[in-house]
Amino acid sequence: MDNLTFTNDFLLVEGLKVTYPSSYPIFILLFLFYIFAMGCNIGLIILIATEKKLHHPMHFLFCNLPVNDIIGTTVILPRLICDIFKQTSERSMTYVECVVQAYFVHIFTTASHTALVTMAYDRQVAICNPLLYTAVMTDKMVVKLSATAWTLPIIVVAVMIGLTVRLSRCRSKIENPFCDNASLYKLSCENVAINNIFGIVYSVAALIISVALMVIAYARIVTACIISKSKALNSKAIKTCSSHIAVYLIMFVSCAIMIFFHRFPEYSENRKLASIMFHIVPPGLNPIVYGLQTKEIRQIIVKRWWKNAVDKL
Repeated sequence: MDNLTFTNDFLLVEGLKVTYPSSYPIFILLFLFYIFAMGCNIGLIILIATEKKLHHPMHFLFCNLPVNDIIGTTVILPRLICDIFKQTSERSMTYVECVVQAYFVHIFTTASHTALVTMAYDRQVAICNPLLYTAVMTDKMVVKLSATAWTLPIIVVAVMIGLTVRLSRCRSKIENPFCDNASLYKLSCENVAINNIFGIVYSVAALIISVALMVIAYARIVTACIISKSKALNSKAIKTCSSHIAVYLIMFVSCAIMIFFHRFPEYSENRKLASIMFHIVPPGLNPIVYGLQTKEIRQIIVKRWWKNAVDKL
């Protein structure tokens, strides 16, 4: 089979390897988590969109994150959940569906970095140049930052997936719980050195650039706090940046673990688990961390909850 061009449009997807007794609790757990993550992210977007007090650049830029988290969970969890009760031989999808899934999987990964970097820039301007904040962070600037956060992933991932789609196929099994670029080019018996190199460069560059920009932004914030020696400024910096740093660390650690295991075949099972967790943990924790840590959002949520509780009495 490895020396022949594979023409069948259907691919077998490994999915989750679970025993029959454990399939029901895993199904319930993943289903509940998907509902929880979707509810939290959609709810936060609606809250920011409908509450005038939250119509600030910081919150508008944050909306890119829950939108991306919705994409990240929806692109893999529903199919993963549906395939739990199927035999391995029945877990199939078309090649086109696999390519689309891989594209949005990598969009989610890259946009997680770009969205958080734009939020770091907003925090830097707010703390380092508070008097110029309204002049710098205009509606036009927010649109530009949001457009950049999405345009870069869309273009880079399109190039990466395009390099993979050009390859012929001699295999039909995706040895991964879901489709991604590496799983796709491993279907080919051609020389995939270019794909592997591009994938490594893309992954490393995304991590290094996002970390570098985050470090620069927060180095300026720390410097501004030290120079000013203002307790009010330091308190503002801690309150507004703690949630952003927490969300970034959740994403960074999850992503780094997934990339690490992906480069070592002997840890294939750990890699599969890490890749699933990357699409589960950040989308579920981000809205909670950001919502609880952001004073304005927390106060509005408590106020609305209390009002609804009183109305029911």
